[in-house]
Amino acid sequence: MKFWKYQGAGNDFIMVDQRENQWISRADTKLIEHLCNRRFGIGADGLILLQNLEGFDFEMVYFNADGRESSMCGNGGRCIAAFAWYLGIIDNHCRFMAIDGEHEAKIGAVSYPKGTNVHSSRDQLGQNLWINLKMSDVKHVEKDGESYILNTGSPHYVRFVNNLDSLDMVAEGRAVRYSERWKKDGINVNLVAETGHNNHYPIRTYERGVEDETYACGTGATAAAIATFLSEGGKTGDFTIGMQTKGGNLLVNAHANGAGSFSEVWLSGPAVRVFEGEINNIIA
Repeated sequence: MKFWKYQGAGNDFIMVDQRENQWISRADTKLIEHLCNRRFGIGADGLILLQNLEGFDFEMVYFNADGRESSMCGNGGRCIAAFAWYLGIIDNHCRFMAIDGEHEAKIGAVSYPKGTNVHSSRDQLGQNLWINLKMSDVKHVEKDGESYILNTGSPHYVRFVNNLDSLDMVAEGRAVRYSERWKKDGINVNLVAETGHNNHYPIRTYERGVEDETYACGTGATAAAIATFLSEGGKTGDFTIGMQTKGGNLLVNAHANGAGSFSEVWLSGPAVRVFEGEINNIIA
């Protein structure tokens, strides 16, 4: 089985092209968990299948590192758009289906290594793309004390803190994720610095399914940007907020409709092809 490794702001994924061969099925939980294992497999935060789907450029099927099919992954969505570009399926724009519905992605700047002939094949071109991904509309934001709870394709908990760097993110995340309210289905936990710089706010995320802190989370950055807008007294209108993850910066653009509703939500950032390879024995 051939695979490709991509990362978006340090959030890394195994990509598998299943347009002609079905290497992996949704039932292969143990196999996917094995492939995502950083010591005994390829290693990744998740695994993504690119599949044919009538009426769309492709279908995205996403699995967390625990091998279970999961809700939408924003950075994974940006990376699969970059992967589709690399495979020649798309040019500057695509429409694809994910578990939370239809998504649109636009290919931004392509980073070419110095001296590259821009008429070369995509395999020879720069591996770093800027991807703009349209996210699901947000219909409701719950305020729970000092925290915000919302679904941006995946469920997220957001809280603002003044000592972000010194916190034990795994302990903080597990305390919320395994609390009475969330222990059954889980929730992703985001802690955000109370103050930012040049409209960029540091963020740390604990992801369910990975059950650990990750370098970035696209749906988490989106949720945190919306929570930041609300925490600063925003009511309606367009806004842009940057989130500074451990793996790099992400930008969120959205329109606030009022009453906790948001539309035209776009997540933008880099998507990098890291390497590719083949694995012969894929039995977990």
